[in-house]
Order: sequence, then C-alpha cells, then structure tokens
Amino acid sequence: MANLTKSTVLVTGAGGRTGQIVYKKLKERSDQYNGRGLVRTQESKEKIGGGDDVFVGDIRNVDNIVPAIQGIDALVILTSAVPKMNPGFDPSKGGRPEFYFEDGMNPEQVDWIGQKNQIDAAKAAGVKQIVLVGSMGGTNVNHPLNSLGNGNILVWKRKAEQYLADSGVPYTIIRAGGLQDKEGGVRELLVGKDDELLKTETKTITRADVAEVCIQALQFEESKFKAFDLASKPEGTGTPTKDFKALFSQITSRF
Repeated sequence: MANLTKSTVLVTGAGGRTGQIVYKKLKERSDQYNGRGLVRTQESKEKIGGGDDVFVGDIRNVDNIVPAIQGIDALVILTSAVPKMNPGFDPSKGGRPEFYFEDGMNPEQVDWIGQKNQIDAAKAAGVKQIVLVGSMGGTNVNHPLNSLGNGNILVWKRKAEQYLADSGVPYTIIRAGGLQDKEGGVRELLVGKDDELLKTETKTITRADVAEVCIQALQFEESKFKAFDLASKPEGTGTPTKDFKALFSQITSRF
C-alpha cells in the first residue's frame, strides 16, 4: 500500500559528518519523508545546501530549537560535543596530544543539557519517535574518551540516553562503535548490548551505515523502546544487512 502521509523528520547536528548523511538520505527519500535539518551556524547551513528546511539554532537554548521541532513526526539527534586538539602539539616529539572543549561547548552543556532540551521540546510538540545516536563505551567510567579535555563525554551522553528512556516518548538509542568514513551498505551489521562488542574484533561501523540504521529505525515498530550497540563485520565477510526488521527484532534491551 502506498504511504499517503509523509513523515516530517528533523535531524539535529545536520552539519556534522554523520548528520549530513542522514539529512541527505532523508532528502533522497522525499517520497517518504519531509527532511529537516538543525545546524549551529549559518556556515553549516550553507555547507549542506542552505535550504529553507535547514534551521539554525543553539540546542543549549530550548527556545532556540522550538521552531525546527514544530510539526515534526520524528527527531534524529546527532548533536555531540567535539574535542579540539591543543595547538602546539608536535607529533614528532612523541607523547600524546592534549584535547580541550571550547568554552560553553563541553559535553555537559552539549551532550546533556543540549540533548535534554531537544527531548523536552520534542515531547512537548507530540513527536512520535526519537532516535538518539550515542557511543559505545558508556558502561566503563574509565573509558579513554572520558578523559579527553576532562569532559566525561560518555558519562553525559549516557545521562541523556537515560533521560530519553524515561521520557515516555518511543525511542531508539543507537550506541555506535568507532566511526569510519567508508561506503555504507556493504557490511553485515551487528547489534549488541553493554559494550560486549568492544571485547571483540568487530567494533567499528561506517557513518553511512549508522545513518541508514537511523532512518530504518523510523520504519519499524521493532526498533522502538530499544537501546543497542552497533558495529559491523569487515567488508567481504558475512552478508551485507538488508533486512532491518530482522536486525531490530534481535534486540531485547530497553537500555
């Protein structure tokens, strides 16, 4: 049966490397979706095409993001604090680079407050589903990512995930493995829980595959009220995943 009503879907963090792919995929499937994007700067808006459906707003200010969220059916959250490398690091001298977060852009403000604002605004607007992309590693407080810029990024991400799981809004929480900038759709995807995949050799995933899972999650009831880790087998091993309903059906964990 033809889908007579298109879903309006907003992807936040649409100027980011994975967010851009989700936004592009929504636009390519315009028979199914009215795609919208939320970015932080006018520069990012222009980078992804500058259409009227791209909103500029600051997720740290809930009033700022309400216009983008009004009238949407689903929200895909891809915002994240981004650590910057301290200038002056010289790899030739050995040692490890040091990282910092720009003022006002640390994980507590972006990954916790910013995501909480998005969840609150979406709930108030009656959004039917929220897909949140996080990261594997959150079960380990001593994970190296937490030490970057003393940001505790996985701690704050997990706090936002818990807030979403407790919100009452149907949710899909995707905790992605190490992100790769490679072609999507050519690997067998793996789902897990509690960072079990981090103990294996298969703990990476392409950004394009994460983006595809975000959009597929909007299509199946089997993806709702679920949280899972996502990685893939190396290209050339296993069978590329095409049946997403079956993939989501494997998942039993709510958080």
